[in-house]
Amino acid sequence: MDDKGFFRARLRLANGDFVEVAEFFMIDQEKTRTVEYRYQWMDSMKQGLRKRWDNAPHHPGLPNFPHHMHVKDEKHIEPGVPMSIVELIDLLEQELGGPL
Repeated sequence: MDDKGFFRARLRLANGDFVEVAEFFMIDQEKTRTVEYRYQWMDSMKQGLRKRWDNAPHHPGLPNFPHHMHVKDEKHIEPGVPMSIVELIDLLEQELGGPL
C-alpha cells in the first residue's frame, strides 16, 4: 500500500473566485498528514491575488517558519499556521460567509 500522495486541483468558487490547490501528503498510522502545500486564492479574473498559503522554506525569520501567507501581494508576507485542504475549505467558507 502506498503511504504518500499528491493532490492538485483548480477550483471555481461560488462567488467566481479561483483557487489552486497543490498538496503532498503522507499516511501515517491511518491518518493523513500534509507535508508540503500551496493554496492560492485569486480573484475571478485570475489577476489579483487574495491570499496564498504555503510552507516553502524561504522566509526563515517569520514566526511558525516555514508556514506563511502572501496577502494581496507577493511581497506582503505574514506568518502562517500549518494548513491542509480541510483547513483551507473551512477558512474560505469563513471568509466568504457560507458554502463554497
